[in-house]
Amino acid sequence: MDFDTVTQYLDRIGARLPAAPSVSALRELHRRHLEAVPFENLSIHLGEPIVLTEDALVDKIVRRARGGFCYELNGAFAGLLTALGFDVQLLAASMVRKDGTLTPAFDHLTLLVELDQRYLVDVGSGEGAVYPLRVDWPEPQHDPAGSFLVLDAPGGDFDVLMDGVPQYRAERRPRGLADFTRGCWWHATAPESHFREAPRCSRRTETGRVTIAGNRLLETVHEERVETTLDTDADVLAAYEKHFGIHLTRVPTC
Repeated sequence: MDFDTVTQYLDRIGARLPAAPSVSALRELHRRHLEAVPFENLSIHLGEPIVLTEDALVDKIVRRARGGFCYELNGAFAGLLTALGFDVQLLAASMVRKDGTLTPAFDHLTLLVELDQRYLVDVGSGEGAVYPLRVDWPEPQHDPAGSFLVLDAPGGDFDVLMDGVPQYRAERRPRGLADFTRGCWWHATAPESHFREAPRCSRRTETGRVTIAGNRLLETVHEERVETTLDTDADVLAAYEKHFGIHLTRVPTC
């Protein structure tokens, strides 16, 4: 990623160029990314291809001011962090189902950044931690989004829990972005994929969260939630523009 692209990316998330890789810089970049770049599956419902290359992801997220799901968001963020001098690894993860079983590997992409300690970095989990999590820390880590715990798992992997509920298990083996192509394709095309159920777009705000789910606008401010029905297609398109800066020519369909 060249300097001009890095500058554009930092402008996209409202962040300054850090003087050097540091924990404070990583925390700031992580939070700002979550507040600026939405978790969204709109490409699936607009018939747009999802291409897992750094150039394609940066074009979508930075130049087109869009968002994406885990492969896209964490894939692009890894490119930015690497360009800024951080030591970044892409990790494959399995989500934890409600019955406690694990989904297949590569169901989620998360990042590991090594500084003074190892940090789990994830701007692509929808409603995860606001700040990076320390991997080698046996106690709960308190975050604006909740209480998180990172525990050792078999084979050198580690489990991530939020408010006591297991979220996913990450492998320790570093991966390349291309390794996630098949998982991305499955989530975008398989009838069983929950991403195909309905269009959704959500981002964290300074006071809560804003989400568009179908024709519903959900706004949470200081834990108080207000739901508004968007009656017309024009209302839906205007809401995407207002709350996410996303200009669409048609409403995403199921």
